[in-house]
Amino acid sequence: MSQFLPDTDSENELDVNWEERANIDGQVYYVNHVTKSTQWTHPKTGKRKKLSGKMPINWTEQIAEDGTVTYVNTLTNRTTYTDPRLAFAVEYNANQHDLRQKFDSSATALQVLHGENLNNKLAIVTGANTGIGYETTRSLVLHGCHVVMACRDQKKTNDAIEKIRKERPNAMLSFLECDLSKLRSVKQFSEDFLSMNLPLHILILNAGVFALPEQFTEDNVELTFQVNHLAQMYLAELLRDRLIESKPSRVVVLSSESHRFSHLNKTNLIADKFTKPSKFFIPMMAYNDSKLCNLLFTHQFNMRYRNHGINVNACHPGNMISSDLSRNWWFYRILFFFVRPFTKSLQQGAATTVYCATSSDLNNITGCYFNNCTICEPSKSAKDDDLSFQLWKLSEKLIEDSINCNQ
Repeated sequence: MSQFLPDTDSENELDVNWEERANIDGQVYYVNHVTKSTQWTHPKTGKRKKLSGKMPINWTEQIAEDGTVTYVNTLTNRTTYTDPRLAFAVEYNANQHDLRQKFDSSATALQVLHGENLNNKLAIVTGANTGIGYETTRSLVLHGCHVVMACRDQKKTNDAIEKIRKERPNAMLSFLECDLSKLRSVKQFSEDFLSMNLPLHILILNAGVFALPEQFTEDNVELTFQVNHLAQMYLAELLRDRLIESKPSRVVVLSSESHRFSHLNKTNLIADKFTKPSKFFIPMMAYNDSKLCNLLFTHQFNMRYRNHGINVNACHPGNMISSDLSRNWWFYRILFFFVRPFTKSLQQGAATTVYCATSSDLNNITGCYFNNCTICEPSKSAKDDDLSFQLWKLSEKLIEDSINCNQ
């Protein structure tokens, strides 16, 4: 008879194999000690929880040098790894976000940042000296953020810095060379930055190239794939520990709606696709593939580090915004010119980026895709756990091969 009865009289009570925990951002997750897996949703109710309120009376939080968090009852001297606030966690549906859309497609980055004080924040922005990257940098700096501009052209970056300082003379801006077409340059950038002993609160992976003819980098990797995905993944991994040390921190990955037109799948996602010439190479398709890679990277990075105080989200800045992205072919320059009156300005294009980087609305929201400053549903492929893991392992192998060849 007992086999037909539930193990507990409460739908909220966990089975013996499960444990409820909370991360540093107050997001509740569940650990299965048999399968050694974790998930955000309650195993029975399918709902999510977040911590609410301050630490109960007589309880304090202690963080060890290795980052281990324990909770001490000062009255009984009892120590536990379980956050006492879990007893008062607030439940909500997993397919719903407590987000009210505050901005639309017409919003600018400066409007999104209105009233924000970023004086104690430090951000790195790749491709920060032009286009959306420049407007992102300018907007953050005008609100007090210290921005390290990761760019390959020092003269253009210095010109951009001078332009911003005409608006804000005391703007906190730094330049460190970072050429994404050279993984050794990415490695040198990370070493230079880490040697400065600065925190890292925001990493914005903004740089990108668009519809280039097939060509290969010194790392023997197809250029569009390397610049738009591989080098930026490498940068995020090199800076990961500093992001964790600076938690809560954020990573923002610029993707595109073009990811929906990618044909990448578990069969064709192999090293040869990105390391050997192809007579079927289509520049626009290579761009679409790289934008799907941005979302797959976001998905996998979130799965790996969401419990380490890093919030990572991807975003679409807008369609065919008039920037330097179209500079490599006269046809695209003409096309972008004619559609300019109907697309976003650069300030509008930077709005979703700075929203993902700074908004307190997103303190407990990670691993999502944003468009027009609100969550939207990416393609089915972009959420594929297996495909994102396959891309991660392939990318690691390509990076390792390049490092070994250059030693």
